Amino acid sequence: FYGPPGTGKTTLARLLATETKSRFRQISAVASGVKQLREILDEAHDELATGGQKTLLFVDEIHRFNRAQQDVLLPDVEDGVAILVGATTSNPSFAVNSSLISRSRIFQFEPLEPSQIKALIWRALADEERGLGRYEVTMDDDALDFLAEVCDGDARRALSALEIGVLSSTERPVVYSRRLAEESVQRKALEYD
Repeated sequence: FYGPPGTGKTTLARLLATETKSRFRQISAVASGVKQLREILDEAHDELATGGQKTLLFVDEIHRFNRAQQDVLLPDVEDGVAILVGATTSNPSFAVNSSLISRSRIFQFEPLEPSQIKALIWRALADEERGLGRYEVTMDDDALDFLAEVCDGDARRALSALEIGVLSSTERPVVYSRRLAEESVQRKALEYD
């Protein structure tokens, strides 16, 4: 999966694992090496050998693995021991070795449209279990438009700003205004600065 952050690459990998009735294993190429990769692949091989489920191995930031680390994946991908789903924000034609590319399909993700971001925000405000539905929030149209535009198609960025604004507001019920939206985006930016 190739595309900008916050466009659903990890979410789609999890859905694929569910729909294919595969075990989902995730590894980040930023924080892991060959040892962890081999452990997951050995576990996948053992699971398959005992009649268990296939493993969907999700490698986040796969472009961060060097060529030798990427080569470790080849035998098990070829033998069908693991279904490999890699995610990258870099062009895989340049960042992933040609042996893996030739055994893969590349799906390019695009930034989300403002209307899609707005729909996600409304879902988050309504979801009492995983979202902010347990809070009473009035969303101003101007604030909604602002969040949908300023996040540049990144759902994670929009949802983080929404959460920061709702949870940091001292008023109840929360009136999510344009001013609060601007402060929430700024706070997030400062957190990562």
